[in-house]
Amino acid sequence: MAMKTVAIIQARMGSTRLPGKVLIKLQGRTVLDHVITRVKQAKLIDEIIVATTTLSEDDVLSEEAKRYGVRVYRGSSDNVLSRYYEAAMEAEADVVIRITSDCPLIDPFVIDQMIETYHNNRYDIVTNAGQDLSKRTFPRGLDIEIFSSELLSDAFNNHSEDYHIEHVTPYMYEKSQNVYHHINPINASNYRLTLDTEEDLELITSIYKKLYTGTHSFYLSEILNLLENNPDLSIINSHKKKKKY
Repeated sequence: MAMKTVAIIQARMGSTRLPGKVLIKLQGRTVLDHVITRVKQAKLIDEIIVATTTLSEDDVLSEEAKRYGVRVYRGSSDNVLSRYYEAAMEAEADVVIRITSDCPLIDPFVIDQMIETYHNNRYDIVTNAGQDLSKRTFPRGLDIEIFSSELLSDAFNNHSEDYHIEHVTPYMYEKSQNVYHHINPINASNYRLTLDTEEDLELITSIYKKLYTGTHSFYLSEILNLLENNPDLSIINSHKKKKKY
């Protein structure tokens, strides 16, 4: 029987550093629209779900996601792990792909490569992010984590720390012996392509102005090429560091 592969995009309006960032417009379309459009280009995903919260401030986000024809699941605002677990169970997912909504430069080709790696091997987790920063070769903002619904259930049922529920995967990394780190041929981990601050927005806006022409036909290689040829761009947000667990 075919395994159902579901991408769950976590999204909420409340952001400590850049509130409402998922509905900010880039070249006339919202960040969430761009994320969904790019994830839809991955050929090996069976369904996409936007997992948001039951807070009234996220009603607008739920409506936005439905406009793009994806399923919406609404759950706990604090317990992101339970929100993910419930969304995956409702969709009857066998394989879960974790993506966050602050990644408007996510790459569908990388998603498909990683899904293929997951399906062809017996890894617990396939990631290009993960907790071991020494193994990261992708820019922040292209983060993809793939795992089974069983592993997600185990985390949901057996987690013991607050940070296990605030983030979806820490428990899984702690319990898994078999994590595969998907490697980019060129180490581009020094670049930051996630949307968390005003500086990030400035950089991503510049990238969209230069590469987006109304359709999504630019991916990681084009983005890296742009940054290498325009070093003034990447320094815009280079001093920002990711929040720790």
